Amino acid sequence: MSKISDTPHDPILLIGGGGEVGRWAIRFLRMLNPHIPILIGGRDEQRAAQAASTVSGATPAAIDLAAHDLGLGDQRVSAVATLFTDETGAALRWAQQRNAGHISISPSISEFGLEAASFMHQPAAAPVVLGTEWLVGATSVPSLLFAREFGRLDDIRIEALLDEQDVFGPAANKDLERQIYAGATALVRMDGAWRWCSGDDTASQIRAIDGTEMPANVFSPNDVLLLANATGAPNVRFDLAVGTSSSRRADGAVSTEIIINLVGEDHAGRPLRKRYAIVHPGGQMPLTGLGVALVLERLAGLVGDPVKPGLYFPTQLIDHSTYLDRLRASGGEVRELDPIPRGTERLGSTA
Repeated sequence: MSKISDTPHDPILLIGGGGEVGRWAIRFLRMLNPHIPILIGGRDEQRAAQAASTVSGATPAAIDLAAHDLGLGDQRVSAVATLFTDETGAALRWAQQRNAGHISISPSISEFGLEAASFMHQPAAAPVVLGTEWLVGATSVPSLLFAREFGRLDDIRIEALLDEQDVFGPAANKDLERQIYAGATALVRMDGAWRWCSGDDTASQIRAIDGTEMPANVFSPNDVLLLANATGAPNVRFDLAVGTSSSRRADGAVSTEIIINLVGEDHAGRPLRKRYAIVHPGGQMPLTGLGVALVLERLAGLVGDPVKPGLYFPTQLIDHSTYLDRLRASGGEVRELDPIPRGTERLGSTA
């Protein structure tokens, strides 16, 4: 993956870039793209200015979602990230007017109608990325890489553990609470059919990487749709627990865990069960920031082929061949775990 050249380039705009995800995304963008100009946009001009003062080549921008031009005049940009809940859809509309690719990481699976409708209204304008995969690619990209071992996949179950002491900015905390509330009805795929779970049907358990069983709930980030369609697996579900991470139970640092359970047959038709974990000792924000940065690199034309106008999941734009290397370089870890033996799964598991 090559660096950007020294030639002039329109800036990347991160609206809400002064928050935790924005800071991590900017850090990763700067690693390979030291010369790309960055606009740190915010509704709080002082906070945006404070964030920009800590980043070389960054400029603050006051954002007014009620203004047709967001208060930015004729500012040109190469890509836009919206890192908070924009209930107006103004940032996406503005990005399309500028023919700039846009990613938002906030809308839940039941809320991305606004993004889909905006794209359908101007399908030739620019790429629109439905960014609410769990930690923006940290779940789906590894799942698809590990799925290559299988000739047929019958079951995909994701078990995510979010440490209750993980670092959240105010906007990120509000988004998570909203998405969990939206998860009072959660989408799963069972025996090839889509089903909305509600009430007691959303209660489940996960097994953390240290073997601890923890109460959880069915959750439905966009990974559920992506993995079902990409693999054809008839059973796909995602369970989320919020509590003490395995590392903190061992008196270590707060971490985030994503456990990927795959069941099916290998390429010779033999039964195969695999269980992997993605772990990051920095918690969930570094992985989210990494995913945002990798998508922005593509949208801004910094790496890879130009992205044509379309409606995308992050996993469709992130380079799978280098993702695990980038993840490890960020401090993350990939572990292969012993699969849960058949017949010992708890209620709610498809694996």
